[in-house]
Amino acid sequence: MKIGRSGIGDFYRGVLRFTTIEELARTSGPHHLALGVFDGVHLGHQAVIGKALAARDAAGGTCGVLTFDPYPIRVLAPEKAPRRLLASLDHKAEILGRMGVDFLLALHFDMARAGQDAEDFVREIIAAGVATIAVGEDWRFGKSRRGDVAMLERLSQQHGFQLAAMPPVMMDGERISSTRIRQAIRDGSMKAAAGMLGRPYTVEGRVVEGRKLGRQIGFPTANVARGEEQFPPDGVWAVRARAGERLLEGVANLGVRPTVDGSNRLLEVHLFGFSGDLYGQVLEVEFLQQLRGERKFESIEALKSQIGRDVEQAMYILRAAGKGS
Repeated sequence: MKIGRSGIGDFYRGVLRFTTIEELARTSGPHHLALGVFDGVHLGHQAVIGKALAARDAAGGTCGVLTFDPYPIRVLAPEKAPRRLLASLDHKAEILGRMGVDFLLALHFDMARAGQDAEDFVREIIAAGVATIAVGEDWRFGKSRRGDVAMLERLSQQHGFQLAAMPPVMMDGERISSTRIRQAIRDGSMKAAAGMLGRPYTVEGRVVEGRKLGRQIGFPTANVARGEEQFPPDGVWAVRARAGERLLEGVANLGVRPTVDGSNRLLEVHLFGFSGDLYGQVLEVEFLQQLRGERKFESIEALKSQIGRDVEQAMYILRAAGKGS
C-alpha cells in the first residue's frame, strides 16, 4: 500500500522522503520499518528489508527504511570512515523504490543523535505507529552502542511490535558487506560486486557542461558529475546508462584525459545512437567491462582512432551481454 500525497515529506524517485520521525507519525500506518545504514542495499540488506516488505504485505500499512544522514561513522570516527560510498542517499532512494519500499526516513545524524539512549530511540519510533522492526542480528545503535537485538526483543514484548532479526548473508564462505563490495569495485571485479549486490553496480551523477572536446572529434559525450560513490579503476569501459526511463548503451572514459592535458578526474559517456540534450539530468551508469586502461596518445588523431576501436569493442561486448541476459 502506497502512502498517499498528504503534504508531508517529498516524493522523490518513487519513494516518499522523510527527515524526522514526527513526519512519519503524521501518516497513516501501521508502518513496517527496516533499520540500518544500508550502504549499497546489498543482498544482506535486502534480506532485512524483505522482512519489512513481507510484514506490510501480510498485515497492510506501509513499508519503510530508516537510515541516517550523514553516514554515522563519518561523524563518530571520520578517520575510519570509507572515503567512498556504494550509493548516495538519492541513489539509495531510487534502489529502494524499485524494491517496492514506500518511504525512506533519513534522520540527521550528529553527536546529539549518537548520544541518544537506545531505549528512548526505540520508543520514539514505535510511537510513530511502527508495528514491525527489522534489523540485522548484529546491528548496534544508541548511546555507547548499547542497543542490540536482545534489547529489541525485550522491548517488543513490552510494547507489542514484531521484531525480525536477520543473520548475515554469506557468499563464497564470507559475509557480504559493503566493505567487501567496495574492494571488489576498486579491483574492477564488477561481476563479483554484482553478485553480492544482487544487481549490477551503478553510479549516478548529473550531466554537466564540459569542454565539448568529444564532439569536436566525432564522439560527443555526456559529462557526469562525480559524487561520493565508489568508482572502478580508471580507463575505458563498456557501459549501460539510464536517463529517466531511457535505457542506453555506450562507452565511457573514467580518468584525467592525459592526451588533452586534463587534470580533474571525470566520467565521460558516449552513448551509441543518441542525439539530444541531457544537461541537468541524472544519468545512472553501469560499468560492464573494462576495455583498456587510460593512456596518453601522441596526437588527437591517434586518440580518435583508438576511440573508434573502443566503440567497436564495446558494441561487441554489449551485444554479447544482451544475448546472455
